Amino acid sequence: MTNPLFYAKIILFGEYGMIEDSQGLVVPYSFYKGTLKYSDLASEFEKKSNYHLQKYSDYLADLSFSEDFKLDIDRFKNDISNGLFFDSNIPQGYGVGSSGALVAAIFEKYSVEKLNPETISKENLKNLKAVFGEMESYFHGKSSGMDPLICYMNLPILIENKENLDKVAIPEGQAGKGAIFLIDSGITGETGPMIQIFFEKMKTEGFRKTLKEEFIRYNNACIESFLKKDMNPFFRNLKKLSHWAYEHFRPMIPESIFNIWKKGLDSNAYYLKLCGSGGGGYILGFTQDYEKAEKMLDGFQKEVIYRF
Repeated sequence: MTNPLFYAKIILFGEYGMIEDSQGLVVPYSFYKGTLKYSDLASEFEKKSNYHLQKYSDYLADLSFSEDFKLDIDRFKNDISNGLFFDSNIPQGYGVGSSGALVAAIFEKYSVEKLNPETISKENLKNLKAVFGEMESYFHGKSSGMDPLICYMNLPILIENKENLDKVAIPEGQAGKGAIFLIDSGITGETGPMIQIFFEKMKTEGFRKTLKEEFIRYNNACIESFLKKDMNPFFRNLKKLSHWAYEHFRPMIPESIFNIWKKGLDSNAYYLKLCGSGGGGYILGFTQDYEKAEKMLDGFQKEVIYRF
């Protein structure tokens, strides 16, 4: 029996803001995926993955979850000794949820009580997010559990606030001129140091004020108009959001991206925003005319994730 695939995720809106109770919109991204497999561990990659799973199983053995979310750690450890590894093409440090997919795959395979993502209640979704937060903290020090939850559900999720989240339908993509796309900054980002910078900034009253009064307002307005497919207010708020990030998230914007970020704002041909914590990895782009934006972004590696 083959194990299911777990896809990467993309935070379309809400990076950093979700820490301060803004809304967030997170979608699965099937270009990158991972799955648990068995092998004779001949390759270096497989050996290394198997070794990391061993270490991780010890960490999981020390966690205690309620009956609904219990894991069969003995079976997990036994499978590891039989050559289990995580086969994944999800790049690490790119803001697309590499550890999230691993956590989701382990939970799906080794949870004693099987859940159905399609019928899971809003309350259980919240509890599952907390479980995933504990499981993923092994990788990041502290995790909200959002990444594994998206990977596990494989459905778009609207984060309403710190307490509430729900499954949501995003408008059907279609073959139009507009696009949401990823730009590869060419360098890996590390989440920890970026989060540190954010919390340092939060110590300043001026930054806290503008985050609450401007960033969160533009962010939530973008989500609302995107879900309604109301593109005029969407791009109006998106420009404000992109400009705000250019002013206030400078340390998180990779140097290679700095000039093209400004070029988008000046020309209105496209707007950029962080994808995840920034510092490297991918940057998100939004445009009403992808052909034009693509020409302007010549020399950068791009991937279209949604057309409209």
